[in-house]
Amino acid sequence: MEISGRTVLITGASSGIGAACAQSFAAAGCRLLLVARRMERLDRLKDELAGGSADSVRIAAIDVRDRKPVEDWLASLPSEWATIDVLVNNAGLARGLGPLHTGCVGDWEEMIDTNLKGLLYVTRAVLPRMVELGSGHVINIGSIAGHEVYPGGNVYCATKHAVAALNRALGVDLLGTGVRVSSVDPGLVETEFSTVRFDGDTERAATVYEGLEPLRAEDVAEAVLFCATRPPHANVRELVLMPSAQASANHLIRE
Repeated sequence: MEISGRTVLITGASSGIGAACAQSFAAAGCRLLLVARRMERLDRLKDELAGGSADSVRIAAIDVRDRKPVEDWLASLPSEWATIDVLVNNAGLARGLGPLHTGCVGDWEEMIDTNLKGLLYVTRAVLPRMVELGSGHVINIGSIAGHEVYPGGNVYCATKHAVAALNRALGVDLLGTGVRVSSVDPGLVETEFSTVRFDGDTERAATVYEGLEPLRAEDVAEAVLFCATRPPHANVRELVLMPSAQASANHLIRE
């Protein structure tokens, strides 16, 4: 399906998979609405993609956990930007990697509020217009953690299982509306994900990827673009993307 000229909203767009998705959709000729918490990174990305031009890229420093700013910003978009053709729900994170009984409640709340409630807030704000127009595509960035669990993954895995369930439920809710729903669920991807999970401990984060070749953010972005460019009669409901060195959440081969 031709996607040039379409308007794409990407959350968590300032780095990693979100930034790679922005680059892929920009290369395909799309106009971009980019949302993230770190404005300085969004500014740099906008300059890279469009030379700072507001004609093809608009940015906003918004935390998807805060429902009202999400709703207010979307409601304030000028008419030429108000119709969003593709929503990429990418904002998400993991905190900690330990058993539930030693977990930090603050970390749990941050994961639930970002990975689940943030996705709901943005989707709820965007979907009515898509349904009204009879077209649109919601693409959720899930995880292999939404299909399986692993030691220490408890709450993070729970949030990604919830995303998987919502993805399927949305498919039922939107049947016959012309709006498609997909998820791209990667295994190990080398981004800032593990650094965030380990509170900035880059040495510990690096051990996650030692001895194997993980996915790159660009690999996931290519899968997202593939979903978005299927013809209208076809929909990728779930796409599980793994490094060749990973067979499941718990089964990897390292050199």
